[in-house]
Amino acid sequence: MLPSQALLPAVVFALTALQAFASDTFMAAVYEHTVILPHPTDEPVSPSEALALMNKNMDVLEGAIKEAAQQGAHIIVTPEDGIYGWRFTREAIYPYLEDIPDPVVNWIPCTDPSRFGPTPVQERLSCMARNNSIYVVANIGDKKPCDSSDPNCPGDGRYQYNTDVVYDTQGKLVARYHKYNLFRGETQFNYPKEPEVVTFETPFGKFGIFTCFDILFYEPAVVLVNKMQVDTVLFPTAWMNVLPFLTAIEFHSAWAMGMRVNLLSANTHNTSKAMTGDGLFTPEGPATYHYDSATEEGRLLLAELSAHPRLSPTYPPAINWSLYATSIKEFPGENDTFSGAVRRDIFTFSELRHKDGNHTVCQGDLCCHLVYQMSNKSKDEVYVLGAFDGLHGSVIKYHWQVCTLLKCPSTNLSTCGQPVESAQTKFEMFSLSGTFGTSYVFPEVLYSGVQLAPGEFEVLHDGRLKSKNGTSKPLITATLFGRLYEKDQPHPLRISL
Repeated sequence: MLPSQALLPAVVFALTALQAFASDTFMAAVYEHTVILPHPTDEPVSPSEALALMNKNMDVLEGAIKEAAQQGAHIIVTPEDGIYGWRFTREAIYPYLEDIPDPVVNWIPCTDPSRFGPTPVQERLSCMARNNSIYVVANIGDKKPCDSSDPNCPGDGRYQYNTDVVYDTQGKLVARYHKYNLFRGETQFNYPKEPEVVTFETPFGKFGIFTCFDILFYEPAVVLVNKMQVDTVLFPTAWMNVLPFLTAIEFHSAWAMGMRVNLLSANTHNTSKAMTGDGLFTPEGPATYHYDSATEEGRLLLAELSAHPRLSPTYPPAINWSLYATSIKEFPGENDTFSGAVRRDIFTFSELRHKDGNHTVCQGDLCCHLVYQMSNKSKDEVYVLGAFDGLHGSVIKYHWQVCTLLKCPSTNLSTCGQPVESAQTKFEMFSLSGTFGTSYVFPEVLYSGVQLAPGEFEVLHDGRLKSKNGTSKPLITATLFGRLYEKDQPHPLRISL
């Protein structure tokens, strides 16, 4: 009995300490990194040359990690491709890859670096986390040998994966994720055979992780949020901005609001590739964000977030995205429409010819309704209401439904849908809705200068995206972006696996 009695105070103390450490909020950080790129080559460099480049990038990342920890951050996310860049063939990237084990092995690379062969990158990342008592999220490359017994084994005898890793405050590897939806240029990597749903628990909530292009697909993004019930999604990305609708800060903030979850988005920074824009996004809107297309500087962002947003009194209710729009047939008024392209997608547009009015535009199964009033319409600016219901993408095709109030680049209607970053017209009010065939709809409002509008709009329970007190800045677009995952075409590059 004596040993048990002696242990009891220690157990009670440990439980009390754990409860004290568990918090309703946590401090999160993301770092937008200007990646030091290798010289373009089709031939592999030596392992020492590859490590030298990666150490240059990790020097920068380590500085950001130390600063974040000093400011009280519990976790920091760094970008996709943030350690070696993206100028690679399959052969050229090989010296940059390491064998990354499954986290079940219970491994701290910082204290046991040679357990799985040469792992200098994993060792250094682990030590960054351990030495600064902070969770570190990074994107690196994994290599896995295979042989002829595997019918899908590549000819060079190995699989190569775009991989996210997470180290806890002790430097322990707690998560490994292989990117499932590769972007069209990622020929240096293989597709995983099955989608991975990766989660891990912390004293400040349940986390999930995926990478960049993954956010546009059901697996793993929606599965993590709806089935695994994560509190926060970690999102390393190398996002090339596409105005309208797929600007990094615009879509990532909208996704967090539509999915009603925290999203920690860390982007690479390269203005020549239109890569910029990261933030800490919540179900209520952005806690903080950054967009800079003018300089080549990195940026550290920090914000305090709810550890369990579903338990927050401000957690937004579920939205019936088509309730209002399906209750009316069509707004009366001018209904002249014309076609216009947003990249390759052909929208149906209707020009807003007056300072106020009601409009309806339909395409396919989608009808978009708009009520609006402009406060200072510029004679040199044209706005349209647009609808799109169809497949998007050239190689990988996935189904969008989009309702948008959109500024055109000029008074020439043929330019409507082309990129635009500035405007002069403000709105006294707008209300946008659509007959969406999906519950996955993401609300976006973007102001002149590529700025978000936190706190200035709301989504009513019946699916209307409304301004609260007019727009404080000129408007580029107000958009409801819907995804009909069940109508996506089979992935053409993964069918052969």
